[in-house]
Amino acid sequence: MRLGSTLRWVAPLGLLAALASAQTAPTLAQTAPASSASVAPAPVPYSSVNELNLLLSQVERVSQSTQADFARLRIEKWKTDANTKRTTEEDVGSIQRNLQSALPEIVTQLRSSPEDLATSFKLYRNLDALYDVFGSVVESAGAFGPRDDFQSLQEDLAQLERARRSLADRMETLATAKESELTRLRTQVRTLQAAQQPPLPPPKKVVVDDTEAPKKPVKKKQPAKSAKSTPSTTQNKSGSTSGTQPSQTQTPATPPNSPPPPQP
Repeated sequence: MRLGSTLRWVAPLGLLAALASAQTAPTLAQTAPASSASVAPAPVPYSSVNELNLLLSQVERVSQSTQADFARLRIEKWKTDANTKRTTEEDVGSIQRNLQSALPEIVTQLRSSPEDLATSFKLYRNLDALYDVFGSVVESAGAFGPRDDFQSLQEDLAQLERARRSLADRMETLATAKESELTRLRTQVRTLQAAQQPPLPPPKKVVVDDTEAPKKPVKKKQPAKSAKSTPSTTQNKSGSTSGTQPSQTQTPATPPNSPPPPQP
């Protein structure tokens, strides 16, 4: 088993990785006027620094004790096959390289930034990977090695587990505090942005006249006038009134009898 193959994300702490990327909260100077001074980050409380120092000291003691116990191991004398011996030796070498280079570097980074969630989570993943590989070595020591080697390695593993749990509790506390701080800063930023915005114009009023218009009175149609009298009727009426008699109609004359046509 290789140490690099055991790195995995811990589901309950998945939220901490997202919060670690947002650890540097936006300052109020980013939204305040240009004349305002930038807000200095708050100092780390002494209680938090003291808690971290105790935790890191515990991790360093476990590292030193584990390396000393590994130096006393005689895996080649275990009562097992060559393949198991070779696998256990590779696991021990992987753990030793981590304890001598990777772990001290992360511890130094965390001491310089005691409340850095990203570095804290990095240390937790490293301890988690160490615990998985270390547990396999302890099981092999209990099955094939001397009793004294098994008991000393088992105690080292228990100390490593306690350090890992203490770090997980600290990360949960830091995550809750960072979330509260981010919420407070977002509220202040929204307040400053609202104060800088010009007041909105008053809303326009639209008056709707829904009064019905008065109806116009309906005019009644006038009856049609009677048609004018014809000329003949007028003439008759005028003749009767003037006393003149109407002219008599002349009958055309009958033409004379024409001779009969000649016979052949």
